[in-house]
Amino acid sequence: MQENKINIQDILKGLGIKALKPMQEKCIKAWKDNDDIILLSPTGSGKTLAFLLPLLNQLDENIKGVQTLVLAPSRELAIQIESVFKSLSSPFKVNCCYGGHAMKIEKNSLSTPPAVLIGTPGRIADHLRRENFSPDSINTIILDEFDKSLELGFHREMGEIIEQLEFIKKRILTSATKSESIPEFTGVKNPFEINYLVDAPKETLVEKIVRADGKDKLTALFNLICHNGNEATLVFCNHRDTVDRISDLLQDSHLQHDTFHGGLKQDDREKALIKFRNGSHQILITTDLASRGLDIPSIKHVIHYQLPTTADAYTHRNGRTARMDASGCSYFILADSDYLPEFVNQDIEEMIIPDNITLPEDPEWLTIYLDAGKKDKINKMDIVGFFMKKGQLEKDELGKVEVLDHSSFVAVKRNMAEKLLRMLKNERIKKKKVKMEVSY
Repeated sequence: MQENKINIQDILKGLGIKALKPMQEKCIKAWKDNDDIILLSPTGSGKTLAFLLPLLNQLDENIKGVQTLVLAPSRELAIQIESVFKSLSSPFKVNCCYGGHAMKIEKNSLSTPPAVLIGTPGRIADHLRRENFSPDSINTIILDEFDKSLELGFHREMGEIIEQLEFIKKRILTSATKSESIPEFTGVKNPFEINYLVDAPKETLVEKIVRADGKDKLTALFNLICHNGNEATLVFCNHRDTVDRISDLLQDSHLQHDTFHGGLKQDDREKALIKFRNGSHQILITTDLASRGLDIPSIKHVIHYQLPTTADAYTHRNGRTARMDASGCSYFILADSDYLPEFVNQDIEEMIIPDNITLPEDPEWLTIYLDAGKKDKINKMDIVGFFMKKGQLEKDELGKVEVLDHSSFVAVKRNMAEKLLRMLKNERIKKKKVKMEVSY
């Protein structure tokens, strides 16, 4: 494999990163000397950058086919990896394929093969069956959050894919938990292990039990959310219908929130994450789909509305809070018939919620939707300039801006939104008339 001379320090400077984390440095160093690597590190610790940076220097501009295949267990994680790769501003093409995305569009894009192909196991296997790309030029396979893919039942698809990769020279497996064994179909033998799980902080996480009155867990949840106030909260459920039932309760109480589970359309899931990231919604009701592999900030509160069914699920849910130097709290809502799972510390303090609860105030941010994005030649700086000059916003009145292919989402101070939309109603961005509205 030919090596490029891409300067990692220049890339980091462009990303605004002053220095790599020790885990990332170790992965880059191990990449040169090892064919098979297992990278174990907590969710949110920077694993994606750890394997993409050394990959850049391995890619060969003279190879016209797919060189690296990255498999991820969820659409959101696949899209996130693609986004990070694009942020590196390399000369190499990248494509992302996943269910819910038009197969025809993906097939057309694959007609000019990317150097890096990212996707979910099911969709990549489907493309291979249709012969939409050739596996013969692939020399590197990366299984990101590979244990989650196994947990979701992608054994057959992953095995089918890897069986067709006859010229693999390097295999990278990443995870936020350590598995007892590595499936034989991965082809991994005598891997070099990078394990930073032991360094994950534990002392900053506080766990508490909230007792429900009989079987009325919904009321207990509502009271807990109100007591905690307007702080970032993930509420975990085991079933989609439970997520929707909780959402109906919060909706009836006019409590700002969003939902996230596999039954939602991709656009709705993406929009929910965007609003959660920018602070327009501080409460996200979700299944275990949001327990890892997603680009969301560290969470102050994790609530187990329905109890985790496995030790791994418990670990990954709690891993969303108390990251690095931050503190966080994890709550178990228990009805009369509920008992803590055996893999949970049984000596947990019970929390008594005061009777004088009040609804949390609405978040200070609100999201504005624009029907234009990267494919319309509009970038983040265009939008920032537009909102500050034409919208007369001060710097602290403009929040996170996210630009997608055909849409953009802008966080603004909630009390400014109505006036802002009136001011910008007939204005144009780069001579383009853009539809703008509040994203609900």
